[in-house]
Amino acid sequence: MRAPAEIRAAAARAVAAVAGEGRTLEAALAGLAAVPEGGRPAVQALAFGTVRWYFELEACLRLLSNRPVAGLEPEIRGLALVGLYQLAHGATPAHAAVSETVEAARALHQPRAAGLINALLRRFQRDGAAILAAAHVGPAARHAHPEWLLAALARDWPDDWPQLVAAGNREPPMWLRVNRRRGSRDEYRLRLLAAGQDAAASPFAPDALRLEQPVDVGQLPGFADGDVSVQDLSAQLVPDWLDARPGMRVLDACAAPGGKACHLLEREPALAGLVALDVDAGRARRIHENLARLGLSAEVRVADATDTAAWWDGRPFDRVLLDVPCSGTGVIRRHPDIKLLRRAGDIPRFAARQRQLLAAGLEVLVPGGRLLYVTCSLLAAENDELIRAFVAAEPRAEHCSQSARLALPGVVPVRGPGPGYTLPGGVADADGFYYACLEKRA
Repeated sequence: MRAPAEIRAAAARAVAAVAGEGRTLEAALAGLAAVPEGGRPAVQALAFGTVRWYFELEACLRLLSNRPVAGLEPEIRGLALVGLYQLAHGATPAHAAVSETVEAARALHQPRAAGLINALLRRFQRDGAAILAAAHVGPAARHAHPEWLLAALARDWPDDWPQLVAAGNREPPMWLRVNRRRGSRDEYRLRLLAAGQDAAASPFAPDALRLEQPVDVGQLPGFADGDVSVQDLSAQLVPDWLDARPGMRVLDACAAPGGKACHLLEREPALAGLVALDVDAGRARRIHENLARLGLSAEVRVADATDTAAWWDGRPFDRVLLDVPCSGTGVIRRHPDIKLLRRAGDIPRFAARQRQLLAAGLEVLVPGGRLLYVTCSLLAAENDELIRAFVAAEPRAEHCSQSARLALPGVVPVRGPGPGYTLPGGVADADGFYYACLEKRA
């Protein structure tokens, strides 16, 4: 079996695992066994692209098929979607996309499905424009997002939601965070240029570089030695707003995989200590790995931040970072499987957990200390609405007295409790994040 067919078969298995089994795309790709040597980048590109446009492609498949789509075997359904993605959005010549996708049915050990795949793809090749037009009558297919999310974004962002949705359908940039302990941003950019890679500095984050073309981390000069990390621009704004100073104790309450904790330590080497918590032992190992690569030190604990009796020694923290679990609706361009895996009913559950984490974070904060609440969500129910309700109900919490100073014009549109939001794409080309800065009354 030729490698191109095997690559498409592997991508189909990954798409089927996401759409049919509810697995994350990352887990589905990691679990693939039969991938041609050197073929994983191509498998990943096909799987990500297919999942990114899933709602559009699924609508086209329903129009093309003479049988109910739900009745197709999951991997064959995934393969049909992979083929449609190549024809609608890919760069592969149409004849090659069709022939290799048909051959992939045999790689999936379902040779009888080859005729069906061939008929579906050739019809789309012939009538694709009309089929896409018919599919786009439905909003989910037209915007390649689930209808519940489109409604939520339109409600919370009545003027901006089309741009937010469009940004979610684009491939993300690769942002780097230069470790200032090991050199300046300008020095590292020169190292990139010497390695044949160009990058642009961000005016909004002092350690951030945006690569012109994404590359494997193994191609980044000094990555293994801790000279640089991969981290989106939005996440790199945390140290400026948390404002941790020499001698302070800091808690990162939902720390894995450790990028923000490491950035705090890079920016302020004279902290009295940093405690990095995570509820999952496997994810906590990622914190240890990142600390070791960067030559940094922190106290890493596996614990539920809301169960303070199990992990807190009673000594309050001067700063608390709450990068809480959320819907992830601001990072869909990086994790397109969110469109398939999230449901409207998930949002109240996330909000309940977020309120619990806020209460715990405030409990362990010193009076007069600062708590920075962060999500990668665009939904008000997890962000400004939740913060307003929390502050109204909690007499010890108040909005940060320096919120106005913390705003960064041009990148953070402040709406409600601030500093506010970064929106995906836009002038900064950052991910969608929300930040709220709270202080604890004496």
